[in-house]
Amino acid sequence: MTAINASRLPSGARTDARFERLLDGFEPSFEFEPVGPLPESEFVDRLRRIRREAVVAGHDVILVHADSIGSYKVSNSYLRYICDWAREGVLVIPTDDDRPLTLFSIFSSSVLLPPAGEPVLVEDIWQVGTWGRETYNRPGNTVDKVADALSSFLEKQGFSVAQIGLIGDATSQPYWDALKTRLPKSVFRASEPIVDRMQKIRSPREQAVVRAAAQLADIGIQAAYHVIKPGVTDYEIYAAFTYAQMARGGETGDGYQIGINRYGTHCGKPYGHVVRNGDLINLYISAVIYQGYTAQIARMIAVGDITDKQEDVLAMCVEGVEKAAALVRPGRLVSEVADASFEPYLDRGYLTSADSRIMPYNWVSEDDGRPRLVPRKHVPDEDWERQGRRLMHVYPATLGPHNPNVGHSVSMQKFKNYNIQSNNHDTLEEGMTFVLHAQWLEPEVAGCNVGDCYLVTADGAENLSCHTPLAPHRVKAD
Repeated sequence: MTAINASRLPSGARTDARFERLLDGFEPSFEFEPVGPLPESEFVDRLRRIRREAVVAGHDVILVHADSIGSYKVSNSYLRYICDWAREGVLVIPTDDDRPLTLFSIFSSSVLLPPAGEPVLVEDIWQVGTWGRETYNRPGNTVDKVADALSSFLEKQGFSVAQIGLIGDATSQPYWDALKTRLPKSVFRASEPIVDRMQKIRSPREQAVVRAAAQLADIGIQAAYHVIKPGVTDYEIYAAFTYAQMARGGETGDGYQIGINRYGTHCGKPYGHVVRNGDLINLYISAVIYQGYTAQIARMIAVGDITDKQEDVLAMCVEGVEKAAALVRPGRLVSEVADASFEPYLDRGYLTSADSRIMPYNWVSEDDGRPRLVPRKHVPDEDWERQGRRLMHVYPATLGPHNPNVGHSVSMQKFKNYNIQSNNHDTLEEGMTFVLHAQWLEPEVAGCNVGDCYLVTADGAENLSCHTPLAPHRVKAD
């Protein structure tokens, strides 16, 4: 592979056969174990549990909504979790188990046609249509048309005077408001906790899917390691990771970040940075999605010579994850795991307390709650400046871990997380899946973000991202 001449690199990626040769000779160190879609029985069990909670709450029917947010993405995962519908729509779930599910879709031009996407357990799908004078030359409003269709259907089903549970998010509110005006005798109750409570423990089949997602992340990281060397760009590293995991079934190539500079900054996207001696590279895999489920891990790569301070930060974060992971087993308090992760920070004097309430972190406001000013300063970046731009602020605004925790649950996108931090005194239970990632960033000095994805087992824990070492990967600077 020919290294890039940084002085000749244009602002955009060049078309070059070299790009297609980046992964020549690459083979993962293990065989990926694909997992098929969840069986229908899994959704039958979920529906049974949802209906039982609806009975206890006194609901006659439940409505579940997800909206399009562009780029073929939806605002939440409720529909996918309940009936494996990956697009937008409104699902009608009568509480009585002898009545079928009905889906009102497809009301967006961004819809994806099956396969994949045929909803499970749904009998009828009603296409509401897309509305608007400019785009479709059809006078009307989508929200009103959906509300009209839903209210008419509910009235015909005997739900014109009913207690209706609502499951959705902020994008759902216009639909709920419109529906309330059309069914003024009905009572509406927010019911998201019915499904949210089901996210704490993963079933054995779900565990297998999360394990596969973690394997894809490991394969992507190994592919990135394969191509990283001085002269390669962050575009190419990102592309190698993306190709390797998506070629094996990953659903998206935009669920992760790559951060490269001399100080270990993470949470970035590729912009044309050329790898050089002294760079610290962070692969922050926020979400590799497989069959709707995500896994999250993080790795660091040191290129050539780095400072003693940087080595200390890397060692501290690796030790933090290891100490936390050693405590993971059923019955342990989540707060005990979090506190253990910060012991290396306390021992080295980086923190004075593991208390998440008072701990500094990268995006914290001032101590009195006022906004914190991001320092304004020219930070030299030749790759960015070659494109005609300048970095004029110091990120992050202050030192500390990225967040005042050592991780959080992993599941499907947009579900509420539980955090692994000092104020969470829940006990770990078999079937929980979460990431443990230790982080530290000191602006223009040093940074690290490393972590693994864990499953709580009957007698301990399984590291789902065990195919790449937690310790930083070292790249020689030629």
